[in-house]
Amino acid sequence: MIEIWPAIDLIDNKSVRLTEGDYGTKEEMRRTPQEAIAFYAQYEQVKRIHIVDLMGALNQKPEETPFIEQLLQQSALPVEIGGGIRSEETIKHYFEKGASYVIVGTKGLQDLPWLAEMTAKYPGKIYLGLDAKGELVAVNGWTETGRQTIYDVVEATNPMALGGIIYTDISKDGKMAGPNFELTGKLVELSTHPITASGGVRNIEDIKKLEALGVAAAIVGKAANTDAFWEGLA
Repeated sequence: MIEIWPAIDLIDNKSVRLTEGDYGTKEEMRRTPQEAIAFYAQYEQVKRIHIVDLMGALNQKPEETPFIEQLLQQSALPVEIGGGIRSEETIKHYFEKGASYVIVGTKGLQDLPWLAEMTAKYPGKIYLGLDAKGELVAVNGWTETGRQTIYDVVEATNPMALGGIIYTDISKDGKMAGPNFELTGKLVELSTHPITASGGVRNIEDIKKLEALGVAAAIVGKAANTDAFWEGLA
């Protein structure tokens, strides 16, 4: 089976979920971040924990770093960190504190030469967060879209030493209505890098369908906070 990476999205040291990236829809999850890490580690299909500093993404700089450092100390599983990562200094800091991978979004999308330099320095350790509304790429905490398409990005990054691409269809995020299988499948075909699907994953059936498309991993957010999802894996 493809890998499952449960998401812990942070605001003010709390685990929350947003719908379609709208900060006004913030909903606190029933498990604290610490409880979630311990819970997810029980399942062999879980190979990594996905932690996002949501206010860092919005404010374009890390906001939850001290708390994330505590979580890194706690986790027995590899952890990837995203949200507000826009400098080599921040990348190095997270690696030094125990992160296995980091996710670069806006900065990497807007400065491809910088992304190429970072992936050359840290091969296989940097993932590109490719968040989109339809086929158009969104940046700055999903608040802005430009003319760049997801296909433009894949073509430009194929030569780079990325660990992979994390693709999120913003219209699906937090809705528990299923991922965008069509565009995810297209990205798998076009990219030289492993594709991770994020946004809308509901159940084991979605996971199996993504696996059939050749997706390497699935990030599970809201569904990971339900008993039904984990019962489906049993």
